[in-house]
Amino acid sequence: MDDKLFNRIKTLTEIQSVSGFEDNMRRVMAKEMTPFVDKVEYDGLGGVFGIRKNKSNEAPRIMLASHMDEVGFMVSQILENGLFRVVPLGGWNPYTVSAQRFTLQTKKGDYPIISTSVPPHLLRGANKQKGIDVADILFDAGFVSKEEAEEFGVRPGDGIVPQAETIKTANGKRLISKAWDNRYGCTLVLDVLEELYGQELPNTLIAGANVQEEVGLRGAKVSTHKFKPDLFFAVDCSPADDMSGKKDANGQLDEGFLLRIFDPGMIMLGRMREYILELAEDNNIPYQYFVSKGGTDAGAAHLVNDGVPSAVIGVPGRYIHTHQTMFSIKDYEAAREMVLKLITTLDKTEVNTIIYGK
Repeated sequence: MDDKLFNRIKTLTEIQSVSGFEDNMRRVMAKEMTPFVDKVEYDGLGGVFGIRKNKSNEAPRIMLASHMDEVGFMVSQILENGLFRVVPLGGWNPYTVSAQRFTLQTKKGDYPIISTSVPPHLLRGANKQKGIDVADILFDAGFVSKEEAEEFGVRPGDGIVPQAETIKTANGKRLISKAWDNRYGCTLVLDVLEELYGQELPNTLIAGANVQEEVGLRGAKVSTHKFKPDLFFAVDCSPADDMSGKKDANGQLDEGFLLRIFDPGMIMLGRMREYILELAEDNNIPYQYFVSKGGTDAGAAHLVNDGVPSAVIGVPGRYIHTHQTMFSIKDYEAAREMVLKLITTLDKTEVNTIIYGK
């Protein structure tokens, strides 16, 4: 991993943008894409995409989509003592929420805030803690009253974002960060656009990032309708399940990109699967099959317009949807190579074969 890639990953993962509050990421994505595309366009919810035009009107339209948002919280109520009740933005394991640092984003500025935790001293005897629910966890920014919080500009509806530093592991082969779901995809989109700059493509490329994926795949429905691609590729991070060391684990670090063949929202079209597999094997790109209980933007995109054959080129991450995700650079590099091969080979003939089988 060279310094350029690490610095890009560090920059993007440390940006704070939860679902519905993607402005910070959108500004960076738009700025970074602009030198490598013909134009930058936005959809009505705030998704941002760079367009690489093709000279031919017959060229197929290929959409490469990340999502900008990360999991976090929203202030739902300011209590009289200055603490906050919140609602989750995206899926959280309640046991990972307590006693963590976050940033409270308000119209007057960003403030440090922490999630509450009950000390073990207060859990003895009759006060012994039962199961934890996210709704029971309060957030504390140090305000002494509701009035003081409001004086600092806090209002219900403000976003609360995890705060964490991105670092390398001792061996330099893996990284630890927040928001690899899905700053992985944002990193890959920028890398791919930069790598392909100046190259003639056999398609029109629409590459960028959606909003509000973590709260119901909302942005993908809008952007896919707007840009009308022939094929859609989501680039997203999925949970690794390899901590026990079992060789048949679903999603293993260092074993290549994830080829998602099934999730509750989408079954990948067989011809799409065969095309990706053949391309990966012909180019010795490591991959692993993946079956998921959760969805991605591909689940929304493939049902838009008259139907859009879609696939997910993913990577696994340990402990996603927390402050600390661990991931492998080897898996990222495999996904990047796979996406580059797809974009540089998908011409009109190949796309028609995937869609129509001829």
